[in-house]
Amino acid sequence: MQGIELSRGFYTEIVRPWLSQVAPELRYSAALIGYGSELIGFDDETSKDHNWGPRVHIYVSQDSFRNDARWLVAEFSKSAPASYLGEPIGWRSRPHPPANGVEAAGSPGHGLEFHTLEARLEEHFALRSTASLNARQWLGFAEQKLLAFTSGAVFRDDDDRLGQARHRLEYFPDDVWLYKIACQWRRIAEEQAFVGRAGQVGDDLGSRVIAARLVRDVMRMGFLLERRYAPYSKWLGSSFAELPIAKTLSPHLRRAMLSNMWMERGDALACAYLELANKQNSIGVADFESIVGAYHDRPFTTINADAAVAAAHSAITDAWIKGLPIVGSLDQVSDLTPLLEDARLSQKMMSQLGQ
Repeated sequence: MQGIELSRGFYTEIVRPWLSQVAPELRYSAALIGYGSELIGFDDETSKDHNWGPRVHIYVSQDSFRNDARWLVAEFSKSAPASYLGEPIGWRSRPHPPANGVEAAGSPGHGLEFHTLEARLEEHFALRSTASLNARQWLGFAEQKLLAFTSGAVFRDDDDRLGQARHRLEYFPDDVWLYKIACQWRRIAEEQAFVGRAGQVGDDLGSRVIAARLVRDVMRMGFLLERRYAPYSKWLGSSFAELPIAKTLSPHLRRAMLSNMWMERGDALACAYLELANKQNSIGVADFESIVGAYHDRPFTTINADAAVAAAHSAITDAWIKGLPIVGSLDQVSDLTPLLEDARLSQKMMSQLGQ
């Protein structure tokens, strides 16, 4: 059984009836969001060694949290079963400890946690409301964290506050999205000729490393063009394979990765760039005339990526975003996990953009 369904059953059969008895007036949301491979359906036997198992997050108002959360956590410890469907409900400690904070309460003895939505947003995104997000904040959100908050499952949502927050974060606003597309093409433009140049001087390893970087850039562009958040690196390939565009891109990317000849590597990547251009043009926003050919007078196959950058950038209507340097959002300028996972640090770094 996948973790989401295990937790859904745990809530439906154990937690919900218990809450109905001990706190019948409590209004709350119940969900499993925030972290874990099970949120995007990629959990397996290996996932069971950390934070996997029957667990559910209960979101209540700040008043209800102050009045009820900690005694409910303690009471559940007294009546909860030791296991559910053969899985122990006790906490598996790596990498996250049980919830414990000003507006978070949990126990090592079971997977029932209480939170306020405000505290979860603050921990996850360094904000306490999603009501009026600005472009600078959006550019400081890591896609993997947006995915973790908007995937998973909501089992109950009495006041729809959790649902509204998830809806507002469902995907980037159009101008932020176009800016990210322009910046992703800029990444490709900067390195696409180097696959051939490194190979030309006999640096096969260097050529392969650059090709691998470009393969990842193509994959992440695929997520952008499909309007899907990209996960953290462990599941990038698995999640990419589920995108509609992967059917046409994957053969070219495999050829680029497996080829022993730098010219074939470059040609395969150029075919992938052309598929991205075709997809972008099919959307009807930021279309451009794509041209694949030699890089100036050098024998390296590339695409006119500068035209793709210009097309996406010209489609932006927000003046502040349009005035930004074409360098990228948070996870386009860094893939450092401690930065991507630390929301305050992420926002602090990206706050310098455009100043």
